[in-house]
Order: sequence, then structure tokens, then C-alpha cells
Amino acid sequence: MVSCNITRHIPPNDALYTGASISIDSSSLSHKAKKKISKNLVALTRPKPNASLLGLRLKLFLYNIAYNAKKKNSPRGWVKNKLGEPPVLASDINIDRNVKILQSYLENTGYFQAIVSGDTTIKNRKAHAVYHVQPGVRYLINKVILDNDSSALNKAIIADFSETLLQKGRPYNLNVIKAERDRIDADLKENGFFFFNPDYLIVQVDSNQGNHTVNLYINIKKQTPSDARRTYDINHVYIYGNFSLRSSISDTAKQDAIHYKNFYLVDSAKLYNPRLFDEAMRFQPGDTYTRSDHNLTLSRLINLGLFKFVKNRFELVNVLDTPMLNTYYYLTPLPKKSLQLQVLGTSKSDNLVGSQLSVGWKNRNLFKGGESLSIDAYGGFEVQYSSDLKGYNTYRAGLDNKLSFPRFIIPFIDLNTTGAFLPKTTIELGYDFLNKIHLYTLNSFRTSYGYDWKENARKEHVLNPIAITYVQPLNVTQEYKDSAKKNPALNYAIQKQFILGSNYTFTFNQLNGKQPVNAFYLNENIDVSGNIAGLLSGANAKAGKIIYLFGLDFSQYVKTETDFRFYHNMGNSTWANRIDVGIGIPYGNSTALPFIKQFFAGGTNDIRAFRSRSVGPGIFQDTTDNFLPDQAGDIKLEMNTELRAKLFSIVNGAIFVDAGNVWLFNNDTLQPGGKFTSGFLKQLAVGAGVGLRFDISILIIRLDVAFPLRIPYLPDGHRWVINQIDFGSGTWRGKNLVYNLGIGYPF
Repeated sequence: MVSCNITRHIPPNDALYTGASISIDSSSLSHKAKKKISKNLVALTRPKPNASLLGLRLKLFLYNIAYNAKKKNSPRGWVKNKLGEPPVLASDINIDRNVKILQSYLENTGYFQAIVSGDTTIKNRKAHAVYHVQPGVRYLINKVILDNDSSALNKAIIADFSETLLQKGRPYNLNVIKAERDRIDADLKENGFFFFNPDYLIVQVDSNQGNHTVNLYINIKKQTPSDARRTYDINHVYIYGNFSLRSSISDTAKQDAIHYKNFYLVDSAKLYNPRLFDEAMRFQPGDTYTRSDHNLTLSRLINLGLFKFVKNRFELVNVLDTPMLNTYYYLTPLPKKSLQLQVLGTSKSDNLVGSQLSVGWKNRNLFKGGESLSIDAYGGFEVQYSSDLKGYNTYRAGLDNKLSFPRFIIPFIDLNTTGAFLPKTTIELGYDFLNKIHLYTLNSFRTSYGYDWKENARKEHVLNPIAITYVQPLNVTQEYKDSAKKNPALNYAIQKQFILGSNYTFTFNQLNGKQPVNAFYLNENIDVSGNIAGLLSGANAKAGKIIYLFGLDFSQYVKTETDFRFYHNMGNSTWANRIDVGIGIPYGNSTALPFIKQFFAGGTNDIRAFRSRSVGPGIFQDTTDNFLPDQAGDIKLEMNTELRAKLFSIVNGAIFVDAGNVWLFNNDTLQPGGKFTSGFLKQLAVGAGVGLRFDISILIIRLDVAFPLRIPYLPDGHRWVINQIDFGSGTWRGKNLVYNLGIGYPF
């Protein structure tokens, strides 16, 4: 059907352009080299043909279907103009222009003797462009020669030239030469040459060396101004803490400045403690200018979260006939107090989908040292959309209070980082109220004291030396109690939990900013609880010696979890992978992790072919007729792979395979087969499925449908159920297809 209609609306005497191909005539190039050159050259040709998926031009097909739409805003008009794509025609091709572009690219990459020609072929009203390329031999770098004058500028270039990108034996490449000019400029900026720029460098090429090699001569242009040839030191640093972009009378008078340590602060409104800027400033009077200190200072000021705008300028001054730089920072404050209202869509691994309303109040610069106090109140609901879980909805409310300081606050130690991000010390106090309709109600109190700091934009550390959680069950219904009699493991969810511990999290994220072709994400978490209290008291729950603190039996464990992800970008598609390994070791006062710290498997964001929290532990199967699964474990292994592809407009598709399970660290007579053993790989649950993602910018709505390939609780030898797949059977579909509605990607 697609092939019959694809050229339906092509104008007479024209053809549909289907793309370009490159024919390379060279006996010296390897097949791999030819393939790489062809790929790069095809990408440069214009126009681009109509988009295709698996060889089908779906957008063009939709355009043809709705071709006669009379109104742009009608349904057919929307299909034509939003989902469809008009045909790219042969008449749009400019062969001569493309030949010049390809010729230029080859010369710029070292193929100085390249010859390019092009032509089009038309068959069945489809046009294809073919470009014939004779690249010749690629020229290599023989020598790189620097200017030999004795100026300070030239000496600085020579001193750092060991890091050059122009290496003998490498191919000539104009882009590498441009990058080398930028590298030299960056090095000079680190050595005080404030007014220098890459355009003051010229690279001359001599290709008459024989053997297809070139000599490169790097010289400083004669017209380079004297200001660009000398280094500069910092004279004075001025900070204007209440600068207004709109006011004609701004607080910028030097005579009102207060001298504090190494800078002058103009702050007539007395908004800030000068110590705040001492921690942010990287420039000191007398320092040689460096671009890294310049950028670090701006980043630290911006990341304080206190200023709407941060401007910076340098002023050339002469001090005792020595040229120096005065540095000025103009800071426009954000409102001191703000109120924020948020409506959120939520999706969780336990198949709960809902909404949350939160109201947040923030007081910036609370004690004039950059401190921030935030108070957030929230309330929301989550609905179980699965038919067998209908009615068991969740209502949640809570209050979260955070006080943060833009520095490390450590008794008897004065510590500060030197990176672009100022560290934070945060004190948190929170309360959560959770009501699971027809089941139970939980009160949860938590408090923590910790530190958050970044090495750079991709590496972040969070350390909470003090993290206390207390969970108290309320109003447990008779229905839940009756179910717990059949499955005593359900009692774990409503136990009192007292966690007195510490935790540390490290995150490495290459997905921030511009994403590379191959991107990695790593989240490592270490959580410990009750260690000091347990050691002092000699607790031993296995021997029946349980110690109580403040009338409560505290949890004692060590837990670690590693979440590693790998993403391979293939243009309009992405291959995403995840492996998540968690190990919790209860000891002393505990025989298992507290329920809120345990691992779960199954659900919207992990093993999607199984209901939320229904997998494991191990080969255990809950045979009671419970209203919802709630199986947990102390050890977790999960693996996922997913291929995501753009289909059309806002619609993306995916195919995926998930595998994993959870296990107990110790034997539990209530959950036989749940303990971790050496045969854990034989106990993995495996599922596969397909999904649609609707990317509407502000969020991504995800619909996945999955089915099991391997069921761990079946008898050994019968766990693989691939041979039972029967999409034509309504009975099979009813028992095996699991629908997952989510917000955002699962990983």
C-alpha cells in the first residue's frame, strides 16, 4: 500500500528524491575507510530525503493520505501538516553545489587531489543521486614548526606545546588545526594573556615536501596588538550585591565599598555577610588572570541560587606603569521570599499512577550568608489502575522542611571546595502520612544532617552522617489482618521501624548537557544503620537478644546498591541498558532489612511483565488470595535492555527485555525458597514487551505491554514459558499480558 501511493502526488515531469550514494574509486583505501568517508559525505549532501523507518516513508504516506485536506485545522489537515511530510523532489537537487561541498570536505581532511562528480538516475518516478569520488592519497603531517622569536607570548606557546593536537604522522585536517588554535588560546588564557584570541594565530601549510606530507608553520600574526602580547594580574575585585538591570541609579559607587579581606563589597542595603563572597571568589589581588578562575567564580556565584543575573567585566588599569585588571561583579538578587505551587503527575513501580499538589515557601539568604529555608507541604492520590487491584488506592500528605548552608559545616574544621559548585550542608525534618484504602495507615518521621557537593557537572556526592527514620503503623484494617493470617509476611509492611544510621550516595551522569554517542550513568549508594548502638549493646536477634532504644527495637544493617546504565545513541534511536545490584546484610539487632529499606521486583519501572512487587523472593510464590503483592528482599539483581526509536511527531516506540529477582539474606520459614543461593541465576524472572512513549515536552507518557518469558516460581525445568506464547488466545492474553502506564522513561 505504501509503495503504491508514495509517488501519488509528485508533480508532472518531476520525481521523488530518495537519497544519495557515494561511489569511491581508490585502491589504496581499506573497505572500512571507504565506508567512513561515504557516511560523512552522504551526510553533507542536500536536500535530505523523506524520513523513513525500516524502509517505509510513513510521514510521506500520511501526507499523501491527507493531501486533499481543505482546512489546516481540520483532522485531515493536522495529519497532513503535523504528522505528514511533503515529498522531497528531484528538482530540489543542486548537483554542482553538492559536488563543491564534497570536494571542499575532502580537501579539508587531507585529500588534496580529490576529484568529485555527480549525476542523478530516475526510475519509476524516483530519483537517486550518485557522486563519484576519486580521493587520491591523503596527506600526512611531517613537521610542525613554531615561530622562534623570544617574546613572552611565543615562549608561553612553546612551553605548553607538548599537548599539541598536531602530531607527526597524523592526517592533515582543517578542523584539527582550528581546534589547535583554540587549545593554544585556552592555554594562554591560563597564563594571563587576557586579550589574546585564536584569530591572532595563523597556520601556514607547505605541501611541497614529497611523499604526500605537509609541514605546518604556526605563527603569531604581525598585526597582533600589544595588549594581546602581555600578561595581566588582578588589581582590585569589586562586588555589587544589589545591582538592578532596570534602575537608572544602581548601587555601583566605589566610594561606598567595604573592604573585606581580598575584595570590595558594595552593599548599602546590608543584605549579605561578606564571608559569603569570600567562599565564592577565586580571584585574589595580585593573582595572574586565568580563565579557569574567571569561570569558576561565575559558576560559584550562579550556583548559590541567590541571584537572578550575574554579570562580570574587566577594566584595564595602570598601576605604577604596570597594566593590571580591575574585576567587577554585578549581582541582581532573586526575591528574598517566594511561594510556589506545583501540580505533578506521578508514576511508581507499584503500579500507582496519580497526581500530587505541593505548595512550597522559600526564604533565601535567611541569615545573610546564603542560607536557604524551604518548607513544602504536599498532598496527593495514587490510583491502582489494574482491574484486580481496583479500589486499593493510596492517599499521601506530608511536610518537608529543609535548611541549607552554602558551605561545609563541620565542627572544628574549616573546609571548602575549589570547583564550580559550592558545597551545601542541609538539615532536613519531614513527616509523611500514608493511607492505603482498605488496608492500613502509616505515620513516618524523618530527619537528617548531611552534605552535598559536586566535583563537576557530572559527579555528585551526598553524605548524610545522621539519618533517622521512624515509621509507625496506624489503623490496620481487619481485611489486612485477615490476609496477614494467611500470609504472615504481610506483617512486615506494618511493623514499627526505627532506623538510626548514615548514608552516602555517589552519582556519575554523562546524560547532563550534550550527550555523547556512548553515555554512562552510575549511582552508588551505601546505607548503614544501628552500628554503634548495636556494638555497644551486644544485640543478637538470631539468638533472641533484641535491644530496645527509647522503647523501640532499632534496625541494624549494612546496605549497598549500584545502578549502572549505558546508552548508545544511534540518531533517531537509542539503545538503553541497565544493571541494578543491591545487597543488604542485616545483623545484630535485625534478621532482615526494615521493610522501607528492602528491595522489590516487578512493576512499571523494572520487570514490566510482572505485577508490582510480585516477583520473589527467590522461588517463593504467595499462593494466598491477597489484594496486592508486596514481596520484598534483602538482595536484588535486575537487568534491562530497551531499544527506543522515534516513530513520528511526538510518538516514540520501544521494545524491551527485563530480568531480575530479589532474595532474602537469611532463611524465613514464612517464605520458603526465598534465601539467596549459588543457583540464583536459575531463579531470575524474565519478561519482554513493546511500548509507546508520547513526548509532550513537559513530560513523557509511557504505555508498555509486556508478557513473561520465564517464571521463577514454577518447578525447575518448566520455568521458561516461551513455547506457551499464544497472542491469538484470549485466555493466554488475560493471564499473561501486563499493561504498564508510566510517566517518564523507566531508566
